[in-house]
Amino acid sequence: MAYHDPMNDPAQPLRILFVCTGNLCRSPMAEGIARHLAAERGHAVDIRSCGTHAHDGDPASENGVTACEEKGIDISGHRSQPLTAEIIEWADQILCMEENHILTVNSRDWRAPFKTWNLGSFIDKKLIKDPYRRSLRKYRKARDEIWRAVDAALERILV
Repeated sequence: MAYHDPMNDPAQPLRILFVCTGNLCRSPMAEGIARHLAAERGHAVDIRSCGTHAHDGDPASENGVTACEEKGIDISGHRSQPLTAEIIEWADQILCMEENHILTVNSRDWRAPFKTWNLGSFIDKKLIKDPYRRSLRKYRKARDEIWRAVDAALERILV
C-alpha cells in the first residue's frame, strides 16, 4: 500500500485512525463520534479504530455502546482489531488516547510521528482515561471528553 496524501488526491476521503489499548471502549466511541460529527458537517472521511493490545473481533463494551446510544450513535456492530503496520500506513491522521499509544504507533512505522497526535491535547488533557470495566457514569464521562476532543480535532483536521 502506498502512502496516501490527501492533499495530492482530494477525491479520496481523509483517513482517520483512533487508537486505544483494547479497542473496546475509547477508540470505538471516538470512531462513532467522529463519523457522526463529520457527517453533520458534510465531510467525507474514512474512520477506523484499533488497539495496541486488542484481540481481533471482540465487540465494543456494553457500557460504551449504551453511552453512545444516549447520543444517537450506534457502535453496536463494532469489532476490535489490533494495531498493525498496514493500518498505520493506511491512516492519514492517527489520534491516540494516551502517550504510550503514541509511542507504540511511532515505533511501528518511521512515518507515523508526522501524523500521530494525542487526542486529549485538543482539549488540553494529557490523556482520555480508560473506563474499561467501570460504571456507566465513567463511560459517560469518557464519552463526553472524547466528544469534545474529537470535535476540536475535526475542526483542525478537516479544514
